[in-house]
Amino acid sequence: MLKIIVFLFPAFLYGAPDLYKVGKNLYFAKGCSGCHGISASGTNQYPALAYRRKPFLISKLKDYRAKKGPTQQSQLMIPFAMGLNDKEIEALTTFLSEFNENKSTYKSDLSNRGDGGS
Repeated sequence: MLKIIVFLFPAFLYGAPDLYKVGKNLYFAKGCSGCHGISASGTNQYPALAYRRKPFLISKLKDYRAKKGPTQQSQLMIPFAMGLNDKEIEALTTFLSEFNENKSTYKSDLSNRGDGGS
């Protein structure tokens, strides 16, 4: 048994897909950037998602997937989240919480924005 674990460990370590890249691809493929912006910095109507805590993002997406949206604004997320499985949620939230795209130009001014009902 130990031989199998030692043999497979490098495959798990190096062969596993990069969750950050998978999440980034999902973010654009699922249309998240249409509302939350290409840098996940939010818009006047929708909240910034970059640099948010991963447990918070997971909780929100799973609530939306379960058709729970406390406000009319947040209920817009339900159709998007219903199509996500746990692995996709894990990848998306990894991308958003560890966001490192254009970090030097990232600007989020949440002081004059709503939180999108989340």
